[in-house]
Amino acid sequence: MNEENKNVEKIKIIIVDDDKFLLSMYALKFKNKGYEVEVALGGEEAINKIKAGCHPDIIISDVIMPKMDGFEFVEKVKNENLAPKAVYVILTNQGQTTDIERAVKLGVDGYIVKATTIPSEVVDEVADIYLKKKNK
Repeated sequence: MNEENKNVEKIKIIIVDDDKFLLSMYALKFKNKGYEVEVALGGEEAINKIKAGCHPDIIISDVIMPKMDGFEFVEKVKNENLAPKAVYVILTNQGQTTDIERAVKLGVDGYIVKATTIPSEVVDEVADIYLKKKNK
């Protein structure tokens, strides 16, 4: 492990998206920074993994997904108190004010628009969001 990764005490992340390419790309980016990464193809799979013992410190979710969208997923996880200490980040191409307002109402800690953020910046932004929440 290099010096930069020593500061990350195996923070566990679950990334929820319906795009396999994006899941593997973001998983690799976070793993390279020393995070422990779990991926889920959609909200239902993520909920099943969390119920089966995955205890994420950070939950990153897309919005537009089949069956259960990212907002429904976050709402269900929060309502069922499945990850009480998790930091929630929406990572989506949906940059409309109504979507951002809905995320805020759900208590999401961060909102990142994919189209305006390169993957390495996403990793840095998620780290910043996590640290701000943990240092409150």
